[in-house]
Amino acid sequence: MPTAKAYAASSATSPLASTSIPRRAPTDRDVELEILYCGVCHSDLHQVRNEWKALPTVYPCVPGHEIVGRVTQVGSAVTKYQEGDIVGVGCLVDSDHTCPSCEADLEQFCPRAAFTYNSRDKHGTAPVTYGGYSSSIVVDERFVLKVPTNLELAGVAPLLCAGITSYSPIRRWGDIKGKKVGILGLGGLGHMGVKFAHAFGAHTVVLTSSANKKEDALRLGADEVVVTRDPGEMRKHASSFDFILDTVSADHDINTYLNLLKIDGTLTLVGAPDKPMPVAAFGLIFGRKRLAGSLIGGIAETQEMLDFCGEHNITSDVEVIAIQQINEAYDRLVKSDVKYRFSIDMASLKNG
Repeated sequence: MPTAKAYAASSATSPLASTSIPRRAPTDRDVELEILYCGVCHSDLHQVRNEWKALPTVYPCVPGHEIVGRVTQVGSAVTKYQEGDIVGVGCLVDSDHTCPSCEADLEQFCPRAAFTYNSRDKHGTAPVTYGGYSSSIVVDERFVLKVPTNLELAGVAPLLCAGITSYSPIRRWGDIKGKKVGILGLGGLGHMGVKFAHAFGAHTVVLTSSANKKEDALRLGADEVVVTRDPGEMRKHASSFDFILDTVSADHDINTYLNLLKIDGTLTLVGAPDKPMPVAAFGLIFGRKRLAGSLIGGIAETQEMLDFCGEHNITSDVEVIAIQQINEAYDRLVKSDVKYRFSIDMASLKNG
């Protein structure tokens, strides 16, 4: 059985370390790629440290679901790709293809969806799927994405999760050109939300608790910045937003931001606090407001997002690291010490 070099965690408390993992030989529908860059998502850290009790981690765990690579081999039935193509793989690597969600291009909601790592491996290559902190990966053609040729690849990798997570709810809300759109939080998800809202022509407002993020928010495309710790600033914007994208995963008072919505306004959650957030009914009833949630996007929508990024020259702001720095990067993630996403140069894997 083919093998690949990788970085894996052997337990919830052990650091990630160099190892070798099995990879299947490509079937007739598969694409094999050499991984060039892999983004580092906060979900990687949660999964490695077994912090999601609803999704218990199987060890060894090889994280990584923001993958950009070069095609090295294709199966006999593959029609979309050929050797040498630059492609992407995001959070999904399989589904049942027949359920109502799959038929609606919403594979992320398929009850038998396979995520890029820590999902059951139906091929039996390993106990679970192994992700992109590795030299190569083999993926069903239907879950491989075309990468625009004009984009810098290190910054493309985070688009496969942070990008689609922000793009999908903004796009689904409707025509936001000229509308007042708030982006709550300016991290890995939030900075992509700012870029997309701006590119769609919205009046884009960053809502942040950190006054020192104002300059960067404006650089990314914000028209205004509201410091949420300032009651006066918040009052000035009450009942004025058409749409708010909430990217904050820490505990926060959701009612404060529902009060910023105008009649029929929508607040969509993409951050995932681990504790329930109380919601005051009157904050929704008075104003006919909507509180929604969103999870990545299907394959068709993810390709649409990548094409949009190619047209508008949008990539994630990244700090490129070597794989040997991954444990330090995880420590920095906990401290929110990155602008705005780590991207691993997987060529560094050759150095041990």
